[in-house]
Amino acid sequence: MVSGQTDEIQVYDGRLAARGRFNLTLHNNFIPEGLTTPAFAGALLADRSLNGVPEWAYGVSSWFEAGLYLPLYSIGKTTAHRSVMLNGVKLRLLFAVPRADDRTFFYGVNFEFSYNAKHWDPRRFTSEVRPIIGWHLHPVDIIVNPIFDTAYDGLENLDFAPATRVACELSRTWRLAIEEYDDFGPLHQFYAGNQQAHQLYGVVDHTTKSLEIEAGAGIGLTDASDRMTLKLILSRDLN
Repeated sequence: MVSGQTDEIQVYDGRLAARGRFNLTLHNNFIPEGLTTPAFAGALLADRSLNGVPEWAYGVSSWFEAGLYLPLYSIGKTTAHRSVMLNGVKLRLLFAVPRADDRTFFYGVNFEFSYNAKHWDPRRFTSEVRPIIGWHLHPVDIIVNPIFDTAYDGLENLDFAPATRVACELSRTWRLAIEEYDDFGPLHQFYAGNQQAHQLYGVVDHTTKSLEIEAGAGIGLTDASDRMTLKLILSRDLN
């Protein structure tokens, strides 16, 4: 079965920090009603856990952004005790077509390289390959991230965990969206339906002069999904 908790719950839309611009994004999600069975021996329990990470990004060029997730943290418990835990570190390399916001069709790809604490993932080193495909149809946006996760154990073991977003622009500063996050399992043999993770989120986005806010609530659609998850993302440029 798949693990319930994650540090980042977000659909990538191809936007990049401007060249020479530093950006900070704070990801936090709380699982008030989640899975109570550990995904593996010694794992952090998803139920009633708070998980998050500051994401430090830098615009290298008009088509390339580099990012660092540090520190990844959780407030939760293993089967032994409840405490504050450090979960690891991630490096991100994001490539996207320039000025994605101004295009009807946009695309890109994100690569993440993770070093994991043993309570977060039994595999010390993992990576993510996240293609980005989307359409700005004004006022509706449709974005698909067909994500593949790997522990460097062969193409047949790539885990397929897509994320999808459909958003409606209410004004220049407000958006409403529906997002779905799924985990079907390894490509060589998907999990049985009741072991797959599927979560559906209602999301509100608001932009101010200095801050971007994304808040949402998600419900689990299968027995292998957390029943309820709340997420909050705050983002701003630092220079």
